[in-house]
Order: sequence, then C-alpha cells, then structure tokens
Amino acid sequence: MNNNDIIRRIRYTFNFSDSKMIELFSLGSLEVTRAQISDWMKKEDDPAHIEIEDELLATFLNGLIVNNRGKKEGVELIPEKRLNNNIIFRKLKIALNLRDTDIIDILQLADFKVSSHEINALFRNPKQRQYRICKDQFLRNFLHGMQLRYRGKKTDS
Repeated sequence: MNNNDIIRRIRYTFNFSDSKMIELFSLGSLEVTRAQISDWMKKEDDPAHIEIEDELLATFLNGLIVNNRGKKEGVELIPEKRLNNNIIFRKLKIALNLRDTDIIDILQLADFKVSSHEINALFRNPKQRQYRICKDQFLRNFLHGMQLRYRGKKTDS
C-alpha cells in the first residue's frame, strides 16, 4: 500500500479536518500547511498530487499516538526514515490502544479471519524466527475493518 492511501483512509475513518491533520503532524513535531495536506490527499491521477514520504507518515502516526495516548515524559518519538507495514500496523495498534482481541474483531468486520498467534508474529522482532511480514492485504483489511468499526457502514438513502 502506498503512504497516501494509508493516510487518506485514516483521515476518512476518523473524519479528521485539515486543522486536525495539521495538529496531528504538529504533535509529531512537524509543522505542515493546509496546502501540503491537500496535495497529499489528492488521488494519484491529479497533477497536484504529491507522494507522502515514509518519514512524514511516521510523523503523522506519532502525532496520532500522542493525541490518543498522551505524551510520555522524557520520551521523544522519533519518526522512522523507512516504514514497512509492520511498523505502520504497530503504530496504529499503539495509537488506538488495541489488544489482540480488538484486532481480531476489527479484522472480522472486514471478513478477514486471523488468529492471535498470527497477530503476535507481526509484532515480533524481525530477527526472531516467528516474525512474519505484514502484507498489503492484511493492512488493507485492517484499515477497512477500522473504518467499519470507527466510522460505521455506509447506508444507502
């Protein structure tokens, strides 16, 4: 999945305004403008579309963690220069204060069955034998389940 799609889905799920997005980046220790937010949210076929880099997405996710959980004393969240799906998933888990059972429930909303062992393997140290890479399909289903849980299903009127 690309970073722009991830940040768009998170924004839609929680109905974040431009002001809230700016605040979240600020909590992650980066000042951004409304124009930057707008360009990142545009679809890929729009000429004004700008790809959001890994470090910027990490900063946004760190801001989401600080917004939802509060700032830890003496701990500075440093954005990663390179992200992968496992890191993104871990940051969302922390920001939303999710347990394994919560993650299983969210994935079930997206009709994606997974066990607690599979989830734990995603959060292990990459050097451990039981570590598993979080594939795009897994993250996509998690984001979809998050949308269903926190925003609700669309209804036709």
